[in-house]
Amino acid sequence: MDLVSIALGGVASGMVLFIVSVGLSVTMGLMGFVNLAHGGFAMLGGYVIVYAMDAWGLPFFVALATGFVAVAAISIVLERLLYAPLYRASELDQVLFTIGLVFVMIAAITLGIGPETQALVLPDWLRGQTDLGFISYRTYSLMVIVAGTLLAIGLWLGFERTRFGAQIRAAVDNRRMAQSLGVDVGRLFTITFAFGSGLAAVGGGLGAEILGLDPQYPLRYLVYFLIVVSVGGLGRVSGVFFAAVLIGILDFVLKLYYPKGGTLFIYAFTLVVLLLRPQGLFGKRSG
Repeated sequence: MDLVSIALGGVASGMVLFIVSVGLSVTMGLMGFVNLAHGGFAMLGGYVIVYAMDAWGLPFFVALATGFVAVAAISIVLERLLYAPLYRASELDQVLFTIGLVFVMIAAITLGIGPETQALVLPDWLRGQTDLGFISYRTYSLMVIVAGTLLAIGLWLGFERTRFGAQIRAAVDNRRMAQSLGVDVGRLFTITFAFGSGLAAVGGGLGAEILGLDPQYPLRYLVYFLIVVSVGGLGRVSGVFFAAVLIGILDFVLKLYYPKGGTLFIYAFTLVVLLLRPQGLFGKRSG
């Protein structure tokens, strides 16, 4: 496998990590809530998208939209009923609640659907190879790369060029100051939480063909999502994007050449980054 193929494979994996992780980065930075159930929303979205295409016969992009809307709606209910009462609770309470919610999601999917890995049935136009002139590569992976890049640009523009994005950035940097200026942080978090959960759902669906999809998905990739957020910096779209691509390439290369212990290097890299820059490679220094 040549360097270009390796790079494309790693970037495709990184794009999936980015789409899932960016919402977690913003919501953790916005409310300081340790939401370990974020991967569970990605799993739920993946199941909705797979079944929307397989059982309901919906087109690919319509199925992605369905997964986004369904999981965003579910997340609003959960945020109002379960998350909101714990906003001022300790980190330990938040961790225990969200990891418990993950196990509830896993058990519900296992009992309702089964423990088998779900296959994403791609439409004909996403199968096979695409000739790029200098290399032929999987069409689906190329689509994921393009989609992730466009989404990153759109999110960056939304955060940097709109009033709503300015409110989010202000709340991430200084929640109390934002509230004193009239920003409704509670409403802001509900909207952002729903949007981030919807993005996670889309990432779960897109990644079903690359990362796989089964009831253990939230636990299997939880550490990766947290690494991307930690390295990229809380609330930083561009930081999460570059961190996800970096981690995706590292993971792809290490699994290819050192499958038995490659993740050790990713964990070591993360520890070094956080020791040198606790706010992440792309996060702002506090104070």
